[in-house]
Amino acid sequence: MSSKALIEDAPFTSFHRKLTIYSSGGPFLDGYILSIIGIALSQLSPQLHLSALWSGLIGASALAGIFLGGLVFGYVSDLLGRQALYTIDLIIFIVGSILQFFVSNAVELFILRLIVGIAIGADYPITTALLGEFLPRKQRGPLVGSLFCTWYVGATAAYIVGYLLLGTGPNAWRWMLASSVVPAVIIVLLRFGTPESPRWLLSKGRIDEARQVIHQVFGPEYDIESLGEVQEKTRFTKLFEPGYLGRVLFVGAFYMLQIIPLFAMYTFGPEILAAFHLDKGNASILGSALISLFFLIGVIPAMLLVNKLGRRKLIIFSFLFMTIGLFIDALFPNGSVGVVLAGFLIYALFSGGPNVLDLVYPSELFPTDVRASAVGVTTAISRIGAFVGTFAVPFALTNMGIGTTMYIATGLTFLGLIICVAFAPETKNTTLGESSVVKNSRTGAIASRHSLQQTDILD
Repeated sequence: MSSKALIEDAPFTSFHRKLTIYSSGGPFLDGYILSIIGIALSQLSPQLHLSALWSGLIGASALAGIFLGGLVFGYVSDLLGRQALYTIDLIIFIVGSILQFFVSNAVELFILRLIVGIAIGADYPITTALLGEFLPRKQRGPLVGSLFCTWYVGATAAYIVGYLLLGTGPNAWRWMLASSVVPAVIIVLLRFGTPESPRWLLSKGRIDEARQVIHQVFGPEYDIESLGEVQEKTRFTKLFEPGYLGRVLFVGAFYMLQIIPLFAMYTFGPEILAAFHLDKGNASILGSALISLFFLIGVIPAMLLVNKLGRRKLIIFSFLFMTIGLFIDALFPNGSVGVVLAGFLIYALFSGGPNVLDLVYPSELFPTDVRASAVGVTTAISRIGAFVGTFAVPFALTNMGIGTTMYIATGLTFLGLIICVAFAPETKNTTLGESSVVKNSRTGAIASRHSLQQTDILD
């Protein structure tokens, strides 16, 4: 093997392109189910006699499931591998989605949406780790970040489907909730045959299998030495050791502060726009679809800038303008349609930065033996706030009004800006081995076989 044949610098191939598309299925379904429930609630609430309490619980149940799924199955993926769970999680999602059609009360719907949320929560660490461990470093930032692009594709698709189904009869909400089966089945079929991550195989000492995958995917000129992996035992507690704990808290904090207003906006988008008096006819649904489209558009420049501008600058500038957008809506709760939508659209466009980095940062800041665990834990942390925020939205709108609700969202986003200014590291142009290194706080020695070329201000 040539010493220059490094997998981190390998050419981008059709395999990488297909793996990126297949891996984006989980975020697509996440955006879809969290958005479709906001439309379905307007019809199912009177049929199932939902109180404000149960409306909030059902709206937030999938988020609670994502919390559990990420927390548990990230670690399971590090123990058992990425490939086996890559399809099993979505098969569970399909079963849960079908059963939603037949629910007869709030408890049944809550439980089923909790289950589909667990399946999606499991998919985030599995797919992020698998994709990040196959991609060359030049493509890792843009393509791992692109996974969240399909979150907004799914959300936009949900609003369109919900709008088309809303007038079809009293059972339209059942078809809305069950409609996620269609894309899920397609994604599962595409994922069959995906190979295991060679990095994970090497970390478990399965050298021959790792070499076989490398030759199959990258060619005979590459071999296991170019990955620089050594056998490591997966220890969940490693995430809470000095160095890694700071990274967990940083990623979890900015992720959580980003999605508290974002997920509340998606789950109760029509209700929030109605509070701004944008509820004439189906205007609130169409307005939500427009905002969703701008969230999607905002991810595109972030993907292009994540390498050129760098991770740190991208996330700081993004949080700054997100804060400005929400502040506009807080200042003008009775503003014109143009002013209200301008504030939401500024927030949506600049959300692209953290949306890209939500998955890029944990995939780069943690080693192979706990990479999926880190994605799962940081995703779980983010959903704690998202669950509370989403659960509280109906009460905040009713008891405090839209203006105060938007001031709270502005404050949380501003706190995210402060955290990013203080702690955001730069990891562009590094290998996974370099970016995942930490320094021993007591000896100052590098606690890894690699050296980090970029300054890591978290350690």
